Amino acid sequence: MTARIPQQGRGGSGAGRPGVLAALLLLAAAAFVWALAAGDLPVTLADALAALAGGDGTAAAVVRELRLPRAVSAFACGGLLATAGALMQVLLRNPLADPYILGISGGAAVGALAAISLGAAVFWVDAAAFAGALSAMLLVFGLAHGDGSWTQTRLLLTGVIVAAGCGAAVSMMLALASDTRVLSMLFWLMGDASGAARPWPALAVLALGLAAVMPAARDLNVLARGELTARALGVRVTRLRLGLYVLASLLTAVAVTLVGSVGFVGLIVPHLVRLAIGNDQRVLLPASALAGGALLLLADTAARTAMAPQQLPVGVLTAMIGVPVFLFLLARHPR
Repeated sequence: MTARIPQQGRGGSGAGRPGVLAALLLLAAAAFVWALAAGDLPVTLADALAALAGGDGTAAAVVRELRLPRAVSAFACGGLLATAGALMQVLLRNPLADPYILGISGGAAVGALAAISLGAAVFWVDAAAFAGALSAMLLVFGLAHGDGSWTQTRLLLTGVIVAAGCGAAVSMMLALASDTRVLSMLFWLMGDASGAARPWPALAVLALGLAAVMPAARDLNVLARGELTARALGVRVTRLRLGLYVLASLLTAVAVTLVGSVGFVGLIVPHLVRLAIGNDQRVLLPASALAGGALLLLADTAARTAMAPQQLPVGVLTAMIGVPVFLFLLARHPR
């Protein structure tokens, strides 16, 4: 069942949009500063800047080798998930759509947990997760196409079934895994940015994904008003949907490969941004990327400092944030 996404949020006036984007940039910058400074070894802003400029010393090594890669990973993952969630919501015209709706996360989980159970190194865990996500995406699109009558409903139903099958496989691997592997598997399933040592490709994918989707933002604005209206105005709906479904799936695959399954970011962030600036995709998509990146970066920093030296899975914090926020949105817009 689909539902119309509001065309304009209450804070969606054109005059307020530059201010919202500037505020999100400042929030992201502040989140990076906190991520680099917080930890068992406190680092001042001056020391963090010196470390980024190539300074020496223990603080510089901690910032460059540990905190900076983790911060960039969290920001990139949050931006990827929020962008993919915004695309899914407007493509499906369903406010409950999120990046994992097509079973991408389940495929990545099967690949990653299989590699972890075999004792593979981090690189091979990431490679297996991406291969699993890509395989799930190809399976969903292949089965949904069927005899050539590809439809949105078939795509969603196929995604649900593939996700259910992946969930069963994950449960079986957890049941059969040794005690020494189960903890690593659970941390991956709940989202963990501590092992993300190569974040720069994901950040590049986020930038390229935004660059690829922005030319289609006007068509998405038209599509949000209904498929018949979009076709009447000359939008190639089938081609647009297929291309953006694939792009959103790839963004999700990269995010899940980098940090694991992190819930609620792709579901909640587009809603909050839409309330602030409306549903103009030309602004909503970059704003969602900034907001999602900042949110996950703040959550990850809190996850590693709130109960230090013990670290929490970042997915636990995003769920704790996402549940009350979604209930608030539901109460605010009961229709």
